[in-house]
Amino acid sequence: MLENLFPIGSEVFAKVNPDLKLTIRHYLKRIYYCTVNNNPSQKDLVYYERELVPVPVK
Repeated sequence: MLENLFPIGSEVFAKVNPDLKLTIRHYLKRIYYCTVNNNPSQKDLVYYERELVPVPVK
């Protein structure tokens, strides 16, 4: 069984803020630690899997 849906390095959106593109930096105990793509010096944002949506492939 696959434990996490999004591998490290995947680009995602948060459901609460779909305009902000995030990159998965770390996954630990069912929690995703994400960095903001345009501002990597900002603190990590933390989400559960159900709160994230994958970036559509073009």
